[in-house]
Amino acid sequence: MSLHDTLPPPDSRPHGASRGGVFKIFEQFDRRQHLLWRSAFFLLLALALGLTWSAWQTSLFATFPARAIPLLVVLLVVVLGLYLWKKTEEITSLRRLLRELQTRDSLRPSGKQLDYLYEIITRSQQSYRELIDSFDEILIALTPEGQIRAANRSFIELIGKPFQQVIGKPFLDLLDAAEAEGVRMNAQVLPQFLARRHWSGAVMVRVKGKPERKFYDCVAHAMIRGDKVQGITILARDITSLRENEARFTELFTTLQEGIYISTPGDLLLDANPALVSMLGYESREALLARPFSELFADPSEQKELQREAGENRALRGREITLRRRDGTPLTCLNTVTAVRDASGAVVRYQGAVMDISERRAIERKLHKEQEFARRLMESFPDLILVLNTSGQYTFVSPRIHEVLGYDPEEVERVGMGNYTHEEDRHKQTSLLQEIMAGRQKFGSFELRVRHKSGEWRLMRCHVSPLVDESGNIEGVVISARDITQLKRLEDQLVQSERLAAMGQMLAGVAHELNNPLTAILGITELLRDQPETSENAKRQLELSYRQARRAARIVQNLLDFSRPAAPQKKPLDVSALVERAVQLQEHSLRRNNISLQFTPTPGLPLVLGDANQLIQILLNLVTNAEQAIREVRDSGRIEIDLRSVGDNVTIRIRDDGPGIKPDVLPKIFDPFYTTKRPGGGTGLGLSISQAIIREHHGRIEAAAHPKGGTVFTVLLPALPESQATPSPLDTAVISSAGLRQMANILKDRSLLVLDDEESIRMLLQEGLTAQGLRVDCTATGEEALALARKNVYEVLLCDLNLDGGKANGRKFARQICELQARKPFVVFMTGDLISPPPVGSAAEREFHLQKPFRISQVLSILAEAFIAAEQSGQGK
Repeated sequence: MSLHDTLPPPDSRPHGASRGGVFKIFEQFDRRQHLLWRSAFFLLLALALGLTWSAWQTSLFATFPARAIPLLVVLLVVVLGLYLWKKTEEITSLRRLLRELQTRDSLRPSGKQLDYLYEIITRSQQSYRELIDSFDEILIALTPEGQIRAANRSFIELIGKPFQQVIGKPFLDLLDAAEAEGVRMNAQVLPQFLARRHWSGAVMVRVKGKPERKFYDCVAHAMIRGDKVQGITILARDITSLRENEARFTELFTTLQEGIYISTPGDLLLDANPALVSMLGYESREALLARPFSELFADPSEQKELQREAGENRALRGREITLRRRDGTPLTCLNTVTAVRDASGAVVRYQGAVMDISERRAIERKLHKEQEFARRLMESFPDLILVLNTSGQYTFVSPRIHEVLGYDPEEVERVGMGNYTHEEDRHKQTSLLQEIMAGRQKFGSFELRVRHKSGEWRLMRCHVSPLVDESGNIEGVVISARDITQLKRLEDQLVQSERLAAMGQMLAGVAHELNNPLTAILGITELLRDQPETSENAKRQLELSYRQARRAARIVQNLLDFSRPAAPQKKPLDVSALVERAVQLQEHSLRRNNISLQFTPTPGLPLVLGDANQLIQILLNLVTNAEQAIREVRDSGRIEIDLRSVGDNVTIRIRDDGPGIKPDVLPKIFDPFYTTKRPGGGTGLGLSISQAIIREHHGRIEAAAHPKGGTVFTVLLPALPESQATPSPLDTAVISSAGLRQMANILKDRSLLVLDDEESIRMLLQEGLTAQGLRVDCTATGEEALALARKNVYEVLLCDLNLDGGKANGRKFARQICELQARKPFVVFMTGDLISPPPVGSAAEREFHLQKPFRISQVLSILAEAFIAAEQSGQGK
């Protein structure tokens, strides 16, 4: 392109008549432009100075690099202003030269002016070149004959040849002549363009030497000088990928299995693919498009709702609709629709896709019915069902787990196998599951401990079988688990009861046999100790023997209490004595486990009404629990017991320094079968039984955590009023000399018959009671006793309940002896077994029971009490 081509043609130059007005307009424009640039420059400078001042005040406390930022900003604004000013001056100079050139008819330009103009235009051409090369579209300039006059870089890269080999070449020579598009462009498009001087359209071209075809969207303009076309400029945009996408979309539209439709807001169906035509039962696409779109819906309001929601810019996913086939049958579909809008935002059409889900809905209904049946089956099944995959993750957990273990199914599914299993049982569980998953075992069962959400351990009995897929490969295991915690406790309790029953029978026999010699030892020792001629040294030795015999007697009594609990017999009791006896029973175990027990008897406490054996059982249970709690955390410890009288109650307070009871466990410790001990460590019945016994005594038992650690149990028993709590004056454990003299006066010359098969017992009673002034006859058999009863009158009968090793019944002989007497004597039954309460009736008024081993003083006390009561009631002799 020559310099001459850049100048306007002669007929387009301004004439002399109007040249002066044009120059004035140019001058006014220049002045305004200079004024605008100066104002903008000073405004930028003022803003920069203001920013610099504000930033400088802020950066006074900053480091040196931060302080330099405002100066750099000012410098940058100044440089930018100078650059813009320079460019403006260049444009102004070029405009001034052009005005001078327009007057060349009258004034010819000088050579200096032409050189300066050439320099400016050269720089402008370089900028123009850079501008058109930056276009992504193809830009070319052709001569009317089709030769290339100019082209940008995008065209050069498409042709693949150097710039020099392209400029001046015919445009069509660069394309493949075999393509029909190139021929059509030359034969049809070019004549049309020369006639209209404008053309736009899409063409397909193939560059010579390249295999691929490309599509371009082209716009061509004619360059006019006068009324003649001087050249052609073409702007072409590559639309190859768009055409390929359109081709793929068309193929997809026709081959897609889902129905595709395009409709208008005016209820017209614009297009539909073959799948929709077949789905709705029409013979052809045209037959379907002839129907109004709303008639395809079983409920026309559904179409309005779809359009309304799509018009609100919401894409509907998975909305279920019902269409009507050509034969009128309903068709359940899954519909997705979007609205297409124009530039103003108005909806011009709706595009949607429908999928026939009739068969799927039928399958879903059947599947839902089966799932609902399975769900009800799982909920009704008494066992917990779990499914475990080969990776050890739970894939199914039945809802019953919440009832059994307190967890939600989702909680268990998130954790792996064995997280809630007791550490000692994990190996057993893992080994069996691995055997079944490996196919080496078809079925298995095991028991394991699982932690409840509350923290306690539950015993579960599990049955495991493999889970196979459709190919018969093992993909996991199915576990059915049942909580057998309470069942196991009942089994253990039953076994324990049977064991205790057998042990009790054995202990009862042993205790009975031991009580007879112990009675003789205690009695003889007491007699020898109380004789005046016995030396002090001998008395000390006899006292030691007496205490050890009493200790052995207490042990035997405890064995009897353990083996055959006696029926409750409530009477006034000294709580201090009860605690002391319980401490003595537990003393050996505490000493062996390095646990000290601090208890000081408290005299003067009110008496309570209760059963001694039951209350001792409660105290032993509380002390044993404290001992076991301490042993769980350390090798030694301390237990404190103190007694107090608080209001109308007598309180027994037992404190240990063990680990204490957790706050969440405290409300449940009195529940039956609840225990924090490991399986086998307890039945969980001790505290519940203790609470029941205390309630029968009209008291209460409480538990609390001590602030300094450990647990405090408090037993509160109602105190007896003083009028009911006065004991019999002769009912004492140790009888003074004055008391013995008083009893001797009461019992002097009383006749007494002793029936016992133990010679030592007979000798003890013969000597001990004779020494107190009684007339005593002794016999070993019932027949001998009956013979004596026929000849003599007796006021008292001391009879052993079990004669001849248990073969003879003492009650039978006592009844026969009483029948032989004119006046029924007092009957004192002696036994080495636990004493049962006397039968209710008139005969019980003159019957007493004496537990072996006994002391002579106890016999005297019972006899004296009986005769005193008889004289007071008028039944004495």
